Amino acid sequence: MDRRRFLTVSASALATPSLVGTRAAARSVAGQPLPIPPILDASGRADAPLEAIAGAVDFGMGGKAKTLGYSQPYLGPVLRMRRGEIARPVLKNRLDFAVTAHWHGAHVPGAVDGGPQLALAPGKTWAPELEIDQPAATLWYHSHIHGETGPQVYRGLSGMLLIDDPDASNPGLPSTWGIDDIPVIIQDRLFDRDGVLAYGLDMPTMMHGLHGSTILVNGAVQPNASVARGLVRLRLLNASNARVYTLKFNDGRGFHQIASDGGLLPAPLARDALVLAPAERAEIVVDLSDGAAVRLVSLPDTNAAMGGMMRGGMGGMMGGGDSAAPEAITADGAFGVLDLTPDKAAPAGQALAQSLAGGPTPITGDPVRRRQVALQMGPMAMRGSGNPLAINGRAYDMGRIDFDVPRGEVELWEVTSDMMAHPFHVHGTSFTVLSENGKTVPFQQRGTKDVLLVDGSAEILVRFDKPATRETPYMFHCHILEHEDGGMMGQFTVA
Repeated sequence: MDRRRFLTVSASALATPSLVGTRAAARSVAGQPLPIPPILDASGRADAPLEAIAGAVDFGMGGKAKTLGYSQPYLGPVLRMRRGEIARPVLKNRLDFAVTAHWHGAHVPGAVDGGPQLALAPGKTWAPELEIDQPAATLWYHSHIHGETGPQVYRGLSGMLLIDDPDASNPGLPSTWGIDDIPVIIQDRLFDRDGVLAYGLDMPTMMHGLHGSTILVNGAVQPNASVARGLVRLRLLNASNARVYTLKFNDGRGFHQIASDGGLLPAPLARDALVLAPAERAEIVVDLSDGAAVRLVSLPDTNAAMGGMMRGGMGGMMGGGDSAAPEAITADGAFGVLDLTPDKAAPAGQALAQSLAGGPTPITGDPVRRRQVALQMGPMAMRGSGNPLAINGRAYDMGRIDFDVPRGEVELWEVTSDMMAHPFHVHGTSFTVLSENGKTVPFQQRGTKDVLLVDGSAEILVRFDKPATRETPYMFHCHILEHEDGGMMGQFTVA
């Protein structure tokens, strides 16, 4: 977004909708059964149809909301792809504006990555062939139209994507879909008193990203999942525009993280809480063999520029607090995300091994070169580009290539954040985190990543094995969608 358009949007921002009663409405519809998205197998077949369509959904918030989805009124099916096979999703655009499907986390060439240069016009069809060659992982897909990613994803154009590796087996790991292997797509949304999804841009919203007061999981308000009485695997995806979650269980029980963005960790990692930034994924296993119902909760998001002094706008987030957060249910301000009721028989053979097979290997080797990536906002950004959101002093320009990266070479990128923490995402690969704010990060704690919440500075090792041309380059950007749309994005080739 250029400076003129940004200032125009800010000056003529949509009036803040009346949100009176929405928290009470959320309480009244919370606890409905968790929807389990259907699986669409995109490998080993001629095509896997996806249609970008408009919908109308009653979320139980007072009326029907206008929504978007892939082949369903809101969100999309879970796409399944297998390592060693060609996936053939076929996207048909039945909307009256351009969309894409970006395969977030997939190691595929820029020509089929689904970035903004691959905008699909109304009525058109896109049939990419994706050669899958990466470890098993939980990924996702979403529209990626520059300047419109925020509102399109907010209204529903996203879904989960699973990579299976038939040659890597972990016997005993929960794997029965909808019973002990549960997709958990977490989003925060704003509804007005008529039940309409509220999305608008003003200066504070652009600076901090849109935060909502109602939590959806798989498109339902704070639902209840009927699960196995045993080990339960939760595939967590933060599909929110801007909110950072700190997830834990309300009874204090611990859990084990088994995977991050790029796939399985070397071994299960014991945790009692997990921070999940926008676009990050994590897989956890929790033991519910005691039969007690438990609630997944999150602490409020405290990520705000300049200590929150500018926070306000659509979510009413003044003074650095998070008044757009759902109503707190614990003394530390945590709000409900998902209830788990262990009332189904656990599948036979469940076990959590001491080590996990088939995970990604870290990128190693001496870097050939070092690059600087400065995520900037406010005065620092405007000093270089005249835009309040930028990278390395320049706002995104679809016609400009920021880096030319040699294929197959290891590079060290030093990423710095300005004014607040930014979830940094790189297309086309997974990277290894070396350090954060000067402190070494052990590989077994993070695995490989494609999104990293940078709060200060971080060093990452990257290597790109797939090509990306000037016509269809890869992106690197902040995954607060309002930042991405506003200019905190760059692009690069790989050859």
